[in-house]
Amino acid sequence: MKRNYFGTDGIRGMANQPPMDTMTAMRVGMAAGLLFKSGNHRHRVVIGKDTRLSGYMIEQALTAGFLSVGMDVFLFGPLPTPGVAMLTRSLRADMGVMISASHNPFHDNGIKLFDKLGRKLSDSQEVEIERLMNNGLEQHLVAPDRLGRAKRIEDSQARYIESVKRTFPRNLRLEGLRIAIDCANGAAYKVAPTALWELGAEVKTIGVNPNGFNINEQCGSTSPQQLIDKVLEVRADIGIALDGDADRVLIVDENGNAIDGDQIMALIATNWAGKDQLRGGGIVATIMSNLGLERHLEENGLKLARTKVGDRYVVEHMRQNGFNAGGEQSGHIILSDFSTTGDGLIAALQVLAAMKEQDKPVSQICNQFTPLPQILKNVRYKKGEPLKLPAVKEAIADGESRLAKTGRLVIRPSGTEPLIRVMAEGDDEVLVNRVVDDIVSVLESEAA
Repeated sequence: MKRNYFGTDGIRGMANQPPMDTMTAMRVGMAAGLLFKSGNHRHRVVIGKDTRLSGYMIEQALTAGFLSVGMDVFLFGPLPTPGVAMLTRSLRADMGVMISASHNPFHDNGIKLFDKLGRKLSDSQEVEIERLMNNGLEQHLVAPDRLGRAKRIEDSQARYIESVKRTFPRNLRLEGLRIAIDCANGAAYKVAPTALWELGAEVKTIGVNPNGFNINEQCGSTSPQQLIDKVLEVRADIGIALDGDADRVLIVDENGNAIDGDQIMALIATNWAGKDQLRGGGIVATIMSNLGLERHLEENGLKLARTKVGDRYVVEHMRQNGFNAGGEQSGHIILSDFSTTGDGLIAALQVLAAMKEQDKPVSQICNQFTPLPQILKNVRYKKGEPLKLPAVKEAIADGESRLAKTGRLVIRPSGTEPLIRVMAEGDDEVLVNRVVDDIVSVLESEAA
């Protein structure tokens, strides 16, 4: 069944327009509540959000939907996505909800759903929610005496901070480190600096003054220039950039160089393998991770398992195949010993632990491999399925043949926009550029 609301990471769109309007959000609450109600106990759902202005509107609409089908609602206020997943389990809730559009600008918003174990929903569960949304929800409204109750949980941030701190080695502290952190004016604007300070660091902050409109605005993990400038200005030992809901991270070394998720995963993999903490014989990443990462892991006797794009697919593969580390080049790092979803702050603490254990600067420990030249271009199209066109198929086959064993080609449609993403990487940067340009040219002439 084709999904009309859910994309690669929950439901997302422009605030106050379908599907991010109050009517749709209320129906999501009703349908999800019905799906996750089982047994005779009082059913609970927890709801967290980032700092977008529209979060108040979506929060109230979802709450109304859940209450109307008899679910009690626990409201957290601003809290990182991994915090919502963690507290879903801690509070024995039947499900969890995060209201966020992650790294998108303020005018977008989204709804991410978790099961009682704090895991993102499967495709089949999302399809079932959509089926319920479109089929007589009003028949399932409960009697007045069975309506749910709403309660605000005042200490949710403190609970999450303590959970994060427990992931840092007990024999280590962060004294002597000056850390610059950019919280993207988002969900972690209080919890992340506090956790680092409580572990002993000197903390310099930016992106900690949300006003409802400035989330991810020229800040955070997708716009690291402000953090780079801050690291150099205050002579920080490390810079940490989170995104709007703090489930992804980008690191900046002491020289102002940005470090992506591939290098972070390489560090954690080799560090954990050396301490016999890595399970599965390697890590899980997506088809977008650099070939240099794969070669580096192979040289260290480790493997890289790849999935399609989306951190929930990484998590599913990890769970099914016994891995405890994985993630995405974009900075979603999933460490299942500590969390069921990507957690930017926990991943950053693993980098900090390695710095302390090895007594080396970030520029050394995070320079695990030399990335191969990687080119990504997007082609917008108006309709149809461009990848099925004969000329496009021929161009892609030709590109694969030219790269042969010296590189890799990944062509895929975006899960949220009418875009075809063309990515190639290889040892020969000139060839990589030519292959991408040739495919893009055919796409533009045939489908744009």
